[in-house]
Parts: sequence; structure tokens; C-alpha cells
Amino acid sequence: MKILLTNDDGYNAPGILALYKTLRSCHEVILIAPDREKSAVSHGISLNEPMRIDTISLNGEDPVYAITGTPADCVKLGLSEVFTTLPDLVISGINPGSNTGVNINYSGTVGAAREAALNGVLSMAVSIFTKGDTLDFEGVSRFAAQIADRIHDYKLPFGTFLNINVPGVPIEEVRGIRITRQASNNVSKDFEKRTDPKNRNYYWYSRIEKMDGEPGTDVYALSQSYISMTPIQCDVTDYKALAELENLNF
Repeated sequence: MKILLTNDDGYNAPGILALYKTLRSCHEVILIAPDREKSAVSHGISLNEPMRIDTISLNGEDPVYAITGTPADCVKLGLSEVFTTLPDLVISGINPGSNTGVNINYSGTVGAAREAALNGVLSMAVSIFTKGDTLDFEGVSRFAAQIADRIHDYKLPFGTFLNINVPGVPIEEVRGIRITRQASNNVSKDFEKRTDPKNRNYYWYSRIEKMDGEPGTDVYALSQSYISMTPIQCDVTDYKALAELENLNF
């Protein structure tokens, strides 16, 4: 397969490098990622400043592309300027920190996969729930490679991609895979309040990830040490409300 690999943590982040190393042993992989961390930029694109593509050599031999833009920019520019034909698959990740529930709307990792889906390319976002010190990038890379091989011939509907979240345990301790729906949890409403030397308050978003939620959701699957695999569609139209509004005869 020809694979475009990206993320929102930067081209030299440990998650993307582990995935790159694993995938390139069997596939043609081109790494196109932000030149620095671009977390929580959602599906944003760069309209008010120019973008540059720098070719960087990994280990003195493997060229990768670092872009001064967002994860969605990386996919857009990659498909337009780097690839001569569309890749077979776009993988965004591996992100240190889960992207579940309502918070997928803020995720740059998910935004990159969504951009690929909007261009008709099979795509998936891959993240790990941060629990203690366990971030098994190598194990998750092997799992992602297996999923890539399995879904290659499966035709997701246009504008649909996979959002995959792995529990924060060694991959050997994962209990299995659950096909899930998006939870309604919104972790990003939690803040840490602090005081600066001039006695003025300031705030950070909390990094604590809560694991609860209803059975069948991505959050619940992670809490039970299962991998969560959620099909996400780009069309966010509420068709039930659409039909009801049409009957109001505005």
C-alpha cells in the first residue's frame, strides 16, 4: 500500500516515528506532518499566513516532510504537492492521549483523518489513552499495521473514517476490540486554576482523562481495557431535524 502518515504532534514525535518504522517494512510510507506540535487545532487550516514544506532526513537517509501548518494542511498539501496519485490510506497518529467523546471535535489528529475522508481517501486516526507511564507506541504500531491491512479492501462510505483509541496498557494486556459509538463526554470543560506572582488568576485545561460513559461508547470500551474503533462521518447534518423543519413551511 501507499500510505500518507501524519499527526498533530510534529514530524519527530515518538508516536509517528514508531508507526513509520513499523509500516515502512511492508508498505510505501510518506511521512508528512507539522513542523511542531499542533494539538487541539481541530480541522483548522492556514488562511492568513503562507505555508512551507521542508524536506528533512531521518537518520541521515529517510526523507520526511515538515509543514508549517496544521494537520489538515499536511493532508491537503500532501495530496496536492507530494503525491502524484492518491494514497491507498492515510493514518493520523499515534497520538499520546485518547480522542474520544465530544473531544474528537477539538482534535488535530482526528482533523487530519477527516480531511483525508473528505478527499475520498480511506483514513483512520489512532490514539492511546494516557494512563500512568504506559505508552506502548511499538505495540500500538503493530496493531495499527494489522488494521491497515484488514481494512484496505473494505470500502467505507465517502466521508467516513475510523477513530481508533487504545487503552493505556501494554498491547498484550488489551482484552480485544469493540466497535463503538462516540460518547457524549466532554473532558475539556475541566480546568486547573492557578495564580501568577502578581496574584492574578490564570487557567490551564486539565490533562486528566476521565474514563466513564455508557456501554457501547468509545469511552466505556477504553475503561474496560478494550480498543475502541468508531466510524465517524463528516456529514453532520441532523436529518431528523431537517425533515421536521421542512414541515414547518417557513
